[in-house]
Amino acid sequence: MNIRRILATTVAAAVTTPVVLLSAAPAFADTKPAEQTRNQTQNQTQNKKKTIEQLRLEVTAAQKAYDAAVVAEAEAQKTLDALLKSLENGGTHPLAVAYTEAKAAAEKADTDKKTADQAVLDAQAKVDAATTDEEKAAAEKILDEAKKAAETAAATKATADADAAKARTAVEDARVDGVRELSKAQKAKTEAGTALDAAKKALADAEEEAEEGGEECVDESTFVTVLTGPKKVVAGTTADYSLKITNGTGKVLDQAGAYAFVTGFNADTFKDLDRYLDLKWSSAASPKWRSVDEEEGIDLGRLNPGARADIKLKLTVDATSPAGRGLMFAVSGYDGEDGSCGLSQESVLEFDIAAKSKKPLPDSSGGNTGTTGQGGTSSTPVTTTGTTGTTGTTGSLAKTGSGDAVPQIALAGGAAVVLGAGAMFVVRRRKADSRA
Repeated sequence: MNIRRILATTVAAAVTTPVVLLSAAPAFADTKPAEQTRNQTQNQTQNKKKTIEQLRLEVTAAQKAYDAAVVAEAEAQKTLDALLKSLENGGTHPLAVAYTEAKAAAEKADTDKKTADQAVLDAQAKVDAATTDEEKAAAEKILDEAKKAAETAAATKATADADAAKARTAVEDARVDGVRELSKAQKAKTEAGTALDAAKKALADAEEEAEEGGEECVDESTFVTVLTGPKKVVAGTTADYSLKITNGTGKVLDQAGAYAFVTGFNADTFKDLDRYLDLKWSSAASPKWRSVDEEEGIDLGRLNPGARADIKLKLTVDATSPAGRGLMFAVSGYDGEDGSCGLSQESVLEFDIAAKSKKPLPDSSGGNTGTTGQGGTSSTPVTTTGTTGTTGTTGSLAKTGSGDAVPQIALAGGAAVVLGAGAMFVVRRRKADSRA
């Protein structure tokens, strides 16, 4: 959720006249399931987005990986250079030494074979030159021995040549392996560089988006905000409401807070009744009743996993207020020390505003006659989703059972206000933190 962008659009919609909101009401009533599915998909995508701090950590890790790859490539090049030098003729590498020896043996075997072949030729010449039987017999004996020696020399040469070829192949294989290792190091460096560029771009994009529209906060479905209380308040009385915020995220919320707001309008004239409505809050930690601070909201402090914060709300309707419809809503948010932030779904409670009766009102709370208690009256929070623009409001809203146009107008206006105030709450908290 882009906080500043929502603030810029929804606050404008929140102060739009009820007439404009009336024209937007059918959009809320007739929202198609396809749009709801699209909104859910967008929320899921937003929840997967990483914080700027996470992206910075990824850039740091990618930079370290790239630096290590650069060093590894340099070492691989150095190793290859040394390997190639040691594999040269006369080199110190064991394979080079073996090849030198095998090559020398092959050269000697070749010389020995040539000598043996020449001996055969010489012996054959003596046989051909013999004039007596005795000379011929002696020459043929020498020829037979020369042929045997030549056969042995030929076999020795063949073996030596094979050994030399095998030793030369081993040297070449070692060279190839060395080049291959360098190639792997070069590829790893290239991939690390690509990953580093991607990480830097992701960070730059996130920082640019944050600069243009503010930090992105995730929509936390398990960070639950629930409003409960009476569905009818009479002018000139005070009604008690409860706000419960539960941390079901499974993580520690370093700095949590809530924002509550109330608005109303006249059912006949569509004029707002906000000036007649006064909302205050208190808690066990802050028992003094006070209005919701627009800068800080309601500070909840640190919330551990599973923890719940209970806030008391007191709505007072001025005695001069005409009858109408009202909306109370609340939203919670948190900032993490790692730069993360999140918002709960908005809780919206619709109620009737009744004009002051001329007759004394019965004491419905068992105490002061000017207070409406919560006993037996509660409201299931209405979750709103949607987007706002410069000319109107579109989105989706859970049905409340009211069939007339008046509740639609109220809920449409409330949808715009709740988003704007929730955004305002988080932005102001972030600005305050940045100045601290």
